[in-house]
Amino acid sequence: MPYPRKLLNDSENVVLDLHPHWWYFFEAALALVASIAFAIVVLIVDWPSALRWLALAMIVASAIWLLARYTRWITTNFVVTSDRVIFRHGLFAKAGIEIPIERINSVHFSQSIVERVLGAGDLLIESGSEMGQQRFTDVRNPDRVTMMIHKQMDENENRVYGSREGGTDAATQLEKLEGMLQRGTLSPAEFEAQKRKLLG
Repeated sequence: MPYPRKLLNDSENVVLDLHPHWWYFFEAALALVASIAFAIVVLIVDWPSALRWLALAMIVASAIWLLARYTRWITTNFVVTSDRVIFRHGLFAKAGIEIPIERINSVHFSQSIVERVLGAGDLLIESGSEMGQQRFTDVRNPDRVTMMIHKQMDENENRVYGSREGGTDAATQLEKLEGMLQRGTLSPAEFEAQKRKLLG
């Protein structure tokens, strides 16, 4: 399911909305296939009934595991908006992380050889917020996601401080700074410093 649009701020746009990579299912799917194969062998060889019950229990357990993985997959969103990076998961009880774009210092991605072939990997986001570093696993095409976040960082900086070609007027930039102060993404000291820079 997509990220709820009702949770977006005014004038905030969704740039990217991803579920985890399908590699997330690999272990549970492999367990189910192995359980089914074991059950077929038990039936063909006509082993004792105790092993049949064991095979049935393995199939049920692995099927439940796969279903639980699917439920978590469908309710997990990695979202990049014009203002934030959001990680949200949970069907009934929700949990998540939100990192304001202007607080992000750097974004790194890593991929093993297998993950590179499959188009999966991990993201490490370093920010100036209290959480510091956050690692996100099983991200689809993490190199492209990294580029997308950097693009939003540049666009956000241009919106707030004005572009190199001249930017916006001082009143508009001051309004942006005040909004960031109200949301808590700028401390009072940072706000005053940026305000002096803008007006001076």
